This record gives sequence, C-alpha cells and structure tokens, in this order.
Amino acid sequence: MTTPLDRFRPTGTRPRRVRDLALTFGLETTAAGTADVSVTSVASDNRLAADGDLFVALAGARAHGARFAADAVARGARAVLTDAEGARLVEGELEVPVLVADDPRAVLGAVAAWVYGHPAEHLMTFGVTGTNGKTTTTYQIDHLLRALGWKGGLIGTVEMRSGDRVLASRLTTPEAADLQALLAAMVEDDVRTLAMEVSSHALALHRVDGIEFGVVGFTNLSQDHLDFHGDLQGYFDAKALLFTPEHARRGVVVVDDAWGERMVAAARVPVATLRTRPARGQEAAADWTVTDVTPHGTGSAFTLTHTDGRALRTSTSLPGNFNVANAALAVVMVLEGGAHLDDVREALDAAGGLSATVPGRMEVVGPGTGADGRGLPRVVVDFAHNTDALELALAALRPTTAGRLVVVFGATGDRDPGKRPAMGAAAVAGADVVVVTDDDPHGEDPAAVRAEVLAGARAARDVAVGAGRDVEVLEVAPRAAAIRRAVLDAGPDDTVLVAGRGHETIQEVAGVDLELDDRVEARHALATRHERTTTA
Repeated sequence: MTTPLDRFRPTGTRPRRVRDLALTFGLETTAAGTADVSVTSVASDNRLAADGDLFVALAGARAHGARFAADAVARGARAVLTDAEGARLVEGELEVPVLVADDPRAVLGAVAAWVYGHPAEHLMTFGVTGTNGKTTTTYQIDHLLRALGWKGGLIGTVEMRSGDRVLASRLTTPEAADLQALLAAMVEDDVRTLAMEVSSHALALHRVDGIEFGVVGFTNLSQDHLDFHGDLQGYFDAKALLFTPEHARRGVVVVDDAWGERMVAAARVPVATLRTRPARGQEAAADWTVTDVTPHGTGSAFTLTHTDGRALRTSTSLPGNFNVANAALAVVMVLEGGAHLDDVREALDAAGGLSATVPGRMEVVGPGTGADGRGLPRVVVDFAHNTDALELALAALRPTTAGRLVVVFGATGDRDPGKRPAMGAAAVAGADVVVVTDDDPHGEDPAAVRAEVLAGARAARDVAVGAGRDVEVLEVAPRAAAIRRAVLDAGPDDTVLVAGRGHETIQEVAGVDLELDDRVEARHALATRHERTTTA
C-alpha cells in the first residue's frame, strides 16, 4: 500500500524545548521567549510543514528557504532554523523563535536525530554506497533480513518501506529532516532493521549525518555525477565519507578493482574485503571470496568462502556476474553485522536464495517466445544509465541471446556530458542494434544530447565495421517511439534491452513532467506485435 510522505511521520515524538535545542547545538537565537516553545518534528520543505515543526530554512540554488518560512509558520511550524542571511530575510516578520547556525545543512541531520530521539540507534542499520548496484544490494539485504525473521525497513531509489507501508522515492537518499522522520516512524512500526542506499550527494550534503550505520558496503566506482563532484577523485572522496566513525562502525568493500582497494586504504573503520572475481595479479587475499559461479535458473549459483574456512552456497535469481557481486555483498554485510552463518544458510535455502525482485533492475517484461510460433522477442528493462552499467547489462544478456542483442538508451540532460560518447561506444561494443533516443532531457535540447551519444556510437561503429563486425546505429525519438520500433523490428530470438530509466515513470522535458514508463511502453509494443501475428 502506498502512503503519502507525511504518513511516515511519527505520531508520538516527545516535545523538545527550543531552548534546549539552542544550548545543545550552540545556536544563536534572535527571539526571546524560547523557554516556553517546544517542537516535535522537523521539516525543510514548507509545503510539508505541520503543527509542531522546527522549519529549517536552507539557502537554495534559486531562492533562500527563509522566503518560505512565513508559510511554514502558517502551517504550524513553531520555530525556524536558518543561517545569518535567512535570519535577515525574516527579521521582524515571524512571531516564533529563529535559531541561527553558520551552516544549517551541516547540523540538520544531527538536529533532526535529536528531535526524534535518535531513532537509528533502535535499528540494525545497513548502508550501501557505490556507483552501480546500490538498489539491488539493499533489496537483497532486506530480503535476507526478512527471511531471518526481522521486520525490515528499506530506503532507496525505487521506494521507501516501513514494514508493509510503501512510499515511492523522490531521492535516492531523502533529505535529513525527512530521513530522520522516516526512521522514527519505522521505530513506531516496530521495524527492527534498515537497508538503505547512501548516495554520494547525500554524503556531501550531510543528509545522513546523525546516523551511525552498523555495517556499510561499497559496490564499485565508475564515472557518474561528475557534474556535481567535479572529477572522479571528488566523487570517490564523497563515497569514502561513509567509511568514517561519524557514519559507520564497520564496513564491507568489494575489491574487484583498484577503486575498491583504494576504499579499503581510505576507510577509517574496520573493513572486511570481498572479491567476487579472480584476482588480477598480486592483490592481497580478500576476507571473503566468491567461487564456483554456475548458471542457476535465470541467475547464478555461487559459493561464498571466508579465510577462516566458513562457507555457504546460495544463488541469485538476477542474471549477470555483477548481480552475483551484489548478492554476495548483501550476504557478507549481514554476516558481518552479526548473523550466524548457519542461520543465514538455512534462511536462504528456505527462501530459494536471494530471490528478491527489484523493479526496473534487469526486469523481464517480455520473456520471449521464440520457437513457439508467436515470434515475440525477450524484452528487459534496466536502470543502467552510465557506461559501466550499460556494458555489464549487455554482457549479462549476451550469453542467453540466440539472435541479435538490441539496446534502446539515451543520456540524461544537465548531467555529466562527458560520459555521453563513451555510452554510445559501449552500446556498439555490446549490442548488434543500437537505438539512441532520449533519457530525461531536463533543460537541454534533446537532439543535442542525442548527438553527443551518437558521435561516440558512430565512431565505434566505424571501427567495428572495419574489423568485420556489422552494427546498426539508429536515432529514434521520442523514447516511446524508440521502444516501439525496437520491439516491433526485433526477431523472435532477439533480446531488446531498454536501458537508463528502469523503474522511473516520469520523464522531464524542458521543465515539463511527462508520464513515461519503459515497462508499459514495452508491453504495449509486445501486445501490438502479438495482435499482428495472430491476425495475420
């Protein structure tokens, strides 16, 4: 059942005096009479403000949040926390206490945790960061914890869950005020565990301040979000913040590449290492290793072994070696969190392995019927929205594709333009038919974004043709038309990968939100194709 955001606010928070808040965090106050004022909740969005709130007015890219403080107060906010500029903007306008911090964003997480009674301390917490695999890993952690008998909470890109209550996510990691409210609501719901994605933006912007995770995990690192972080080193540094005593007690790091090794070196908390593919050379032995990977249904079975001799064999229902890595990381994080290996083995055997389905992550929306006469291709929707993820998704589908491998994808506007040609080249390297279309153009000209992707794709195609490999590169827009064409043109033994948006249902074009679900469009195209086949 999906519920609105404010339903996740706790109902029984103990009132906190504003005077105590100011003393605890060393905040200046610009109004007298704080001794008799209390708050029970925190909001940083005036539209969601309610009775009893501390409204936190932050400086924004377009406007200062203090300009909306009067509206928050009208909705019931009893105090305002802002910076010196915000205090000047509301001077003389509000009849509630105004607290001033040098950097309100930097204290917001800790303040919200204090107001809500430090809810994370009442949960067994697992946080996952990395470029790719965060969503799948958190779903598998939650799946395993529930199999072990725990009532779980989940926070990530696709959705947020408190037990059986579900809310679609707006951010991979919620803003600090919303996050602490959600954790407090989970405690009220008798949730005992939390599996959470932790984005680099969230770490850099202090969204997870006020949480000390029991176990954190690192999946991998590749080019993404450089429009925000500047370069790969800045991106890595933001991720590494999770492996500090301020945010975690211990960690698990996948050391399949140099970035994993660097994370181990940078970590300031105890770390267990996990290697999910053969070592490249003289690397040190990992604490946990994955071996004996074999096909198992739609996914893979594998053995996970510790250097002390402990071992278990389990499976994941998701295809590709990268999903073996995600599944193994989930298991190791739960084990490093204190679960007994025999209990984990028993729970996984009873659950059929790590069989959690993740919306928009290698999600098969058309299973393919090749030889049965209906002539429908297999269609898979995946969130792969950067070069490495696209390469891995195509590589995972190639071994089980008897015919051509077709990919439909684009690049996001207003985001890291440097990766666009590389994505085009990766598509040509992994597929037989490349259909370049739009992702979320945001404020950019969609044709200009496509042109940058096509430049990389066409250059790579010329190299491939010179080497004797024929690859077809097409430009089709809008996205719904591209999906339709790819599905209608595919052969019965082909696989069509629709990549980049996964579970998303809204496409932003020039500031306008359009309804667009890749899975729905693919199903419509398959239905049309089936109708043509049966009526021919």
